[in-house]
Amino acid sequence: MDPLWVVVPVATFAAAFVNAVAGGGSLVSYPALLALGIDPLRANVSNTLSIWPGYIGGAVALRSEVDGRDRDLRRYVAASGVGAVGGSALLLLADPDLFDAIVPFLVLLSAVLLAIPTAWVERLRKGRERTGPGPGALIGIALAGAYGAYFGGGLGVILLGVLSLTVGGDLRDLNVTKAVLSLAVNTVALVAFIGFAPVDWRVVAVGAPAALLGGAAGGRSAARLPGPLLRKLVVVLSLAVGITLLVR
Repeated sequence: MDPLWVVVPVATFAAAFVNAVAGGGSLVSYPALLALGIDPLRANVSNTLSIWPGYIGGAVALRSEVDGRDRDLRRYVAASGVGAVGGSALLLLADPDLFDAIVPFLVLLSAVLLAIPTAWVERLRKGRERTGPGPGALIGIALAGAYGAYFGGGLGVILLGVLSLTVGGDLRDLNVTKAVLSLAVNTVALVAFIGFAPVDWRVVAVGAPAALLGGAAGGRSAARLPGPLLRKLVVVLSLAVGITLLVR
């Protein structure tokens, strides 16, 4: 029996679950695809498509909080979408060898981002009145969208940091906005990748349903599970994967 049919559902379920509880889930499923012998670019693209349903689950769970909460949300979504188009184009048009060369550093960068204590974000936010979508906010969100479409690991942490620095406001509101923007970025990447990127459709076929279930389970468990502990475990895994990719 091909191990893909066991490894992929488990990995994508876990990735969507971790995304819902703590963030950084793609750094669980992406290394699993590499371990199956899938080349880095194909693994990255297939991973994006596979865990996308998990973002839908998160957005649906937050729907009541999004409605009417943020008048500027549409502008943020547009900015993240523009950035995601750029990131997707870069991934599709650049030499695949370039992605292979820099992916270890992207994994390590993601690990560093996930290791940033939530308290630091709280300090960025503290004392900052909520502002409108100024140029700095829109540019920062667009750059985060480009990164998210190109690789994606640690996207939620980047978005939360950008929003804290440029928008301010209550952390709960920022988390809602972050979830919506993450879905927007990954949706743009999904549309681009379906038509033009090297996709392993076996991975998507068995991974997407598992991700949907994982996102739903994680959403229900988010209030009860120790998110900081899960993030630390993902950081350790990411560091190990990044170092392994560097020395291979």
